[in-house]
Amino acid sequence: MKSTLGIAAASLASLAAASLIAATPATAQSGGAKEKCYGVALKGKNDCAAGPGTSCAGTSTVDYQGNAWKYVAKGECVKMGGSLVAKKGNEKPVPQKG
Repeated sequence: MKSTLGIAAASLASLAAASLIAATPATAQSGGAKEKCYGVALKGKNDCAAGPGTSCAGTSTVDYQGNAWKYVAKGECVKMGGSLVAKKGNEKPVPQKG
């Protein structure tokens, strides 16, 4: 009985660890379906890299901060008016038509 409980506990611990790993931004990007899109995140809604004075996710200080990025579906960033590289300023993105 003890070995069955031990195996069950180990399985649950492994499952919990795997779910935490799956939730990280790096994992989301590694699937190939996402890309970093700069200048599209709203204040405090970025995924990471919000420039000097900030630490990471959720730390952008203004809407559309040019050096803060958000993961978006691959191929959608430029269409929504974002940039694939960090940019200066925080102008509202202008979606591309077509």
